[in-house]
Amino acid sequence: MVNLVIGSLGGTIAMVEGKQGEGVTPSLSAKALLASIPGFRHEGSIEAETVLQLPSASLTLADVVKVLEWCRAKVEAGAGGIVLTQGTDTLEEVSFLLDLFWTSDAPLVMTGAMRHPASAGADGPANLQAALQVASAPESRGRGVLVVMNDVIHAARWVSKADALSVQAFVSVDGGIQGRIIENKPAYFHPPQARSPLPGPVGSDHKVGLMVCSLGSETDLIEHAATAGNYTGLVLAGFGAGHVSAKDADVIGRHTSRLPIIVASRTGGGRTAAATYGFPGSEMDLAKRGAWLAGWLSPVKARILLWAISASGLDSKDWRSQFEMRTGAN
Repeated sequence: MVNLVIGSLGGTIAMVEGKQGEGVTPSLSAKALLASIPGFRHEGSIEAETVLQLPSASLTLADVVKVLEWCRAKVEAGAGGIVLTQGTDTLEEVSFLLDLFWTSDAPLVMTGAMRHPASAGADGPANLQAALQVASAPESRGRGVLVVMNDVIHAARWVSKADALSVQAFVSVDGGIQGRIIENKPAYFHPPQARSPLPGPVGSDHKVGLMVCSLGSETDLIEHAATAGNYTGLVLAGFGAGHVSAKDADVIGRHTSRLPIIVASRTGGGRTAAATYGFPGSEMDLAKRGAWLAGWLSPVKARILLWAISASGLDSKDWRSQFEMRTGAN
């Protein structure tokens, strides 16, 4: 018998319309979300608590650290599984950040909705029910943070939002999905993988900048961010397999001795190369200049990983090895 806890953070799944024509905003409580699936049966207890009430674009890194502490406290109090509901806009980032610090074998399952509760075919109740089914299953233990949307189970490490409005918005392009909900139970395709959670976090005031490389983009943004003095590191969403312009490469090379500068691929799939291209601004050239390559991580997840490492309390001399261990960059 597994005791479950639901924590609501807001998002489309909890949104209702106020005055006509003014759009929907998050206001439904966690208890109201649980009540939206009256036919759900569970042998253990289910506790529902509204933790935050925000659109997920307004969540902060400090908010996520507080949610992590809340989840840890619930497990220590006896919860055998936790479900978090939130907006889908930052679901891939929040789930990944929580996963980097999640040390418990208890399932931490995240879900949301693409259609608000008053819309035809609202997907929130089904997604919440599926997430509860995953969180209560013994097979879900030891898998870290999972994301369940549209009866598909994703690992936080690989999941990304690939469509702005479609119900089938989430994919795991390179790592593949972890499983599916079949007849009200999770069916996993792979056994749990070894995990190496980070210690901490011990603070949340670190800053990691993220910039996108584009055709003819100016180098001054990189220069300004690198010299501002208040960034722990920078991430560049680079071209193709981890490339930037020759001018960007020159700027990067001037600052890698002072702070981590990471180059990821902006493409949405694949990984950064390591030893193919040798032109100025290529992955080989950037590595020689001291840049880090993000491997399989998307730019937004590379930013989350560097932030988490810097917030973990680990010595800065260990940051690069910790980063590369989690990216598959080599």
